[in-house]
Amino acid sequence: MSKLLRCETPESWFDAARRDLPTLLIDHANCEKKAAGTAVSLLYRYVDKPKLLRAMSRLAREELRHFEQVLTMLESFGIIYTSLTPSRYAAAMHSLICTSEPGRLVDTLIIGAVVEARSCERFGGLATRIGGRLGDFYHRLMESEARHAEQYLELAREYSALPNSDRRNQQGAGPDAESFEGRLERFVARDQLLVLSADSQFRFHSGLPTEQATG
Repeated sequence: MSKLLRCETPESWFDAARRDLPTLLIDHANCEKKAAGTAVSLLYRYVDKPKLLRAMSRLAREELRHFEQVLTMLESFGIIYTSLTPSRYAAAMHSLICTSEPGRLVDTLIIGAVVEARSCERFGGLATRIGGRLGDFYHRLMESEARHAEQYLELAREYSALPNSDRRNQQGAGPDAESFEGRLERFVARDQLLVLSADSQFRFHSGLPTEQATG
């Protein structure tokens, strides 16, 4: 498990994934597409940050390659790529984003780091539990997801509102005055809550499956 995360994915989620590979793969494709879209949106929003632009350009291309690879995997299993309602995960994470800059950028990058770390953790678990071509595919994706998480976290630190020498939480201060560790902890804690709480819908980033969980 990534040092960034506070919990491992419960075994019941992996059980649900094995039972519903079509939903797993379709939503995985959606996640790769959304990840590319997020990177491209950052390219348009922050044109004054060369390091961010180069990093997001590379990341978007890689995420789209992953999207294409998942589409190929879907075709090999005879699964039709179709629409799925989004999981609660992304909306719940994004609800914590600061609405002003530079907090908005920092929070968006932190979410990117946490999401990529969670994806890496789940890829690793799937690789050991599913096996075969699909298991090998998920094993290969682990390295890139870990690298993406590190890139997002590095950029988030660089663009954080407070300098690295000041990491104290400031009581009563606005969101942009919060320490970087405080900001990071909010999103890591939200990820833990979503992963360990009951979820009526099975998705790649869903929580504990309930008996009613469906695709």
